[in-house]
Amino acid sequence: MDASSCLDELPITHLKGVGEKVAEKLTNLGISSVADVLFHLPFRYEDRSRLVAIGEMRAGESCLFEGQVELAEVVFRGRRSMLVRVSDGTGFITLRFFHFSNSQKQALKRGQWLRCFGEIKAYNKSQGFDVVHPEYKLIAETQRGEINEGLSAVYPATEGVQQATLRKLIKQAFVLLEQGASVRDCLPVSARAVKNLPELIDSLQQLHYPQKMPTAEVHESPAFQRLIIEELLANHLSMSRLKDGVKKQNAPIFKSSDSLQKQFLGSLGFELTNAQQRVIKEITSDLISAHPMQRLLQGDVGSGKTVVAACAALLATQAGYQVALMAPTELLAEQHVRNFAAWLEPLGIQVDCLVGRQKAAVQKVIVEDIREGRSQVIIGTHALFQEAVVFAKLGLVIIDEQHRFGVHQRLALRDKGALNGMSPHQLVMTATPIPRTLAMLGYADLDLSIINELPPGRTPVTTTVLSIEKRPLIIERIQQGVEDGRQVYWVCTLIEESEVLQCQAAEVAAQLLKELLPHVKVGLLHGRMKAEEKHHVMQQFKEMKLQILVATTVIEVGVDVPNASLMVIENAERLGLAQLHQLRGRVGRGERDSHCVLLYKAPLSKNANERLSIMRATSDGFKIAEKDMELRGPGELLGKRQAGFMRFKVADLVRDAALLDLVARCADDVLQHQLELIEPLIHRWLANSVEYAHV
Repeated sequence: MDASSCLDELPITHLKGVGEKVAEKLTNLGISSVADVLFHLPFRYEDRSRLVAIGEMRAGESCLFEGQVELAEVVFRGRRSMLVRVSDGTGFITLRFFHFSNSQKQALKRGQWLRCFGEIKAYNKSQGFDVVHPEYKLIAETQRGEINEGLSAVYPATEGVQQATLRKLIKQAFVLLEQGASVRDCLPVSARAVKNLPELIDSLQQLHYPQKMPTAEVHESPAFQRLIIEELLANHLSMSRLKDGVKKQNAPIFKSSDSLQKQFLGSLGFELTNAQQRVIKEITSDLISAHPMQRLLQGDVGSGKTVVAACAALLATQAGYQVALMAPTELLAEQHVRNFAAWLEPLGIQVDCLVGRQKAAVQKVIVEDIREGRSQVIIGTHALFQEAVVFAKLGLVIIDEQHRFGVHQRLALRDKGALNGMSPHQLVMTATPIPRTLAMLGYADLDLSIINELPPGRTPVTTTVLSIEKRPLIIERIQQGVEDGRQVYWVCTLIEESEVLQCQAAEVAAQLLKELLPHVKVGLLHGRMKAEEKHHVMQQFKEMKLQILVATTVIEVGVDVPNASLMVIENAERLGLAQLHQLRGRVGRGERDSHCVLLYKAPLSKNANERLSIMRATSDGFKIAEKDMELRGPGELLGKRQAGFMRFKVADLVRDAALLDLVARCADDVLQHQLELIEPLIHRWLANSVEYAHV
């Protein structure tokens, strides 16, 4: 082996112990070169530098301990296992093995001393602690207390590749570096100069072999900063490449004739805000260009995004193209259909709805209309992905509540419209304000438009936080409000990860309100109802035939009843900030002063208390979003489907937000002067998400 080689070029099979089978398993971890194993970073460390007396152990901790075998027996309690009881004079612990050999059992004879490491479990307090499959070695009594280990890194592993194997491979790679081999430095000189960053190898050494147990502040060290910047840069470049790839594609050019748009806006009966007008101009500018629009429309609850989307749809249909609008729930899809049909059908545009629960015969007719081009605006849920759905001439894709869908899902819908080398334009909308830090990285493939003002007539919502014990007072308040002509939402939150239990809770709440308020008409809305039932209930509520609507969080998005001015959210402590903000946005849509009551069940955790305090203090969606990301992290804020590429190895978007401007400048530097760094960086940090970078 040539020690002076670049480890990025050396296949992993150059290391001892890596044959074809092991190499194949390592590819599951994104390891194909020797350099890759250096960037396979630990996710935690085990302290093997000190012995813990058995009597001082705590459940849940992993520790190093010694003990003398008192008993080893094979038992058959449900499954065959070997139990080995060891003691050190301060207490005893049971080592539990489900996989063992006869020679192993013979070696663990009474009186034998062992040095063990493992996680302490407390299955049965009366029988002491257990350790399942600990690491152990036989020692002589004279060797007791001899410690020659320190901190041990723990790595992401895969079937057939154990921690010991990974540690041996990493050690071999560092030996090669000591002998003169190199690893490609992918950080631009400008970044290293600004932060006075150390050599790459020094940073890796600190990560794999720290001198002491890392603390929360370890990220502030130059060695860690160096790797954090490199990882953020890889993510930024990956998104930039995706954006550039889309921009190189061709898209239909929509002529900027606005005759239908003027007719539509004139029929609304209200003036658009300056922010709406500005965003329509930005979108129109994209739609009259020859490259696909990739735009994120961001606006707080009730800011008027749907009207803006309708203006974009008019431009597409007037140019002879179809529009597909995808919503995350059938309830929201059906509401969009009602709005778009009321607005566009008088202008001669056919609007259709495609959702999963429609009868096969109905779907068949709609799918045929889509294929033949008779359907001009098609609104639906995931049903739009069906193989049977073939668009005649799809020119614009609109996706509502972007955070509910992953990057791949919106690109898959775009691909359905690819025709004769053309890709449709794409507009994605969200009422969940996105913190600047997240937008810079998580949505870097999209141009950003923001509606940052609410239409006139939107009244601020007063928020109150009360214990569930004050429910009788709320019932009185509801009675007074209903007598005054107000309508009320009563929201039941998720009890467990079960839609069935959530619906049952709503049914119980509805029944209770009917009993307590016998002269008030109470409706019920939940996710397990049929689409026709949901539509009927919502229509009754809109027409004021119901005064209270008891609902699950299905009303979080899109439901619009201007006369509803009071919202009560039960068990509000169970919900995240973004969801609470969305729910609260269902009231305050009319001229009456509006109120939101957050009912909680004591005791509150520190985190829950902080969330409810923020909701009481502000209605600013951006402040709420920043705090939400701080409390929950970017992965949850993006949604599980999109967050895969945001699972950083060393970076943290909240903690490292101050580095993002530097990262953006580095990315520009690389894109202008060092294009050769892009591929190695993306491979190094996103090996397991490489398909994301190539979409």
